[in-house]
Amino acid sequence: MKRLTINRRKFIRQSAFGSAASFLGAGMIRPAHARILGANDRINLGIIGVGGRGGAILGELLTLAKDPKFNIAVVAVCDVYERRLQAAAQRCKGKAYRDHKELLAHPDLDAVAIATPDHWHARQSMDAMKAGKDVYCEKPMTLYWEEAKEVARVARETKRITQIGVQSASDPRNWKAHEIIAAGGIGKLIWSQTGSARNVKTGDWNWPIDKNAGPDGAGLDRVDWKTWLGSAPDHPWSSERFFRFRKFWDYSGGQATDLLYHALGHHQVALGFEFPKRVVAAGGNYVFDLANDNREVPDTFFTTIDYPTNHSVVLAASQVTQARFPETIRGQKATITYSAEREAEKRTMLIAPEESFQDEVKAQTLAFEAEPRDYYPHVRNFLDCVRSRNECNLNARDGYRVMVAIALSVKAYRENKVMLFDPEKETAIG
Repeated sequence: MKRLTINRRKFIRQSAFGSAASFLGAGMIRPAHARILGANDRINLGIIGVGGRGGAILGELLTLAKDPKFNIAVVAVCDVYERRLQAAAQRCKGKAYRDHKELLAHPDLDAVAIATPDHWHARQSMDAMKAGKDVYCEKPMTLYWEEAKEVARVARETKRITQIGVQSASDPRNWKAHEIIAAGGIGKLIWSQTGSARNVKTGDWNWPIDKNAGPDGAGLDRVDWKTWLGSAPDHPWSSERFFRFRKFWDYSGGQATDLLYHALGHHQVALGFEFPKRVVAAGGNYVFDLANDNREVPDTFFTTIDYPTNHSVVLAASQVTQARFPETIRGQKATITYSAEREAEKRTMLIAPEESFQDEVKAQTLAFEAEPRDYYPHVRNFLDCVRSRNECNLNARDGYRVMVAIALSVKAYRENKVMLFDPEKETAIG
């Protein structure tokens, strides 16, 4: 991932979108002591939240830990569900914690991965950075854009390394697209599209429920429901909310924060990171809803985002049709289209000139080698930056820009309004 890190530094120097955000009205934070890593020192990691995604990150890190060149170890895990916590601790042979602040006090801990529900990301990320730890936080960066602004401020002031868990932000195709676009290879950006498509007959996010789990459970069935709720509204124990949290507004922005944060995150690697100026949204529950699935968030969702550079992005997501929305970047002179296969041998990027500009732009197909599943480029980029102190491929500053557009799309949908944003003042209008 060294090449991607170099590309990112070049990108930040050359792109107007890469300039640091201005953070107003905040005093400097005095970070806690952080262990200074030498070239040969082991990186000690903790994981906060070891459910589905957290368990997958644990697996990635344990795979990398087998290779001496990475010199890492997972030394601590944290979760409010005892069964998950003990299973994870057994996998990594690390210390088990039930409170994330206790994990952050673990001796010689260098960095944490956060894979809790969306409404916990901001608090845990800031607590970790203030405790002197580097942070890999799964997408979305936060649940609300104001929280992302605070996380970006704390990251800047504590000088902690941050990586938002959009794995495709480390896909070389997006960095190559950025080089082409920045060099004027497709002319003035006009509009782009990307998204997500699934079709689960029984309803997406209907993950298995452990029926014996709960706040009254004994032993491994014990769940600290009060801690899990955190800043969310108080609610009686609900196994549906705990195990299938993405279906509820209190803990999630639905497909916008889960799937479209992914899509827009890597899309903005290619386009250049900006705050939006206008966001609208549409969609609805066309198959699954509260009546038949206990689902509050829409199963089909669309948003259009206008940017100050006079470029628009259209995002589409559905959990009830798997027909793909081709990833396409349209310029005045040419169009870039990605192949749908990320891990197959056919991973390509097609550059097609507009008819009026065929004398200026050459049609070409760029091929990219498939990466082994155990390569984990995004996690490797994070580990590399923990040692080098270079910026990650999707750091807190840029993740904040993505979060503003995504969070405003949720607000636009829920309030049936056009959402306006002032990029200079970094605030919503009205």
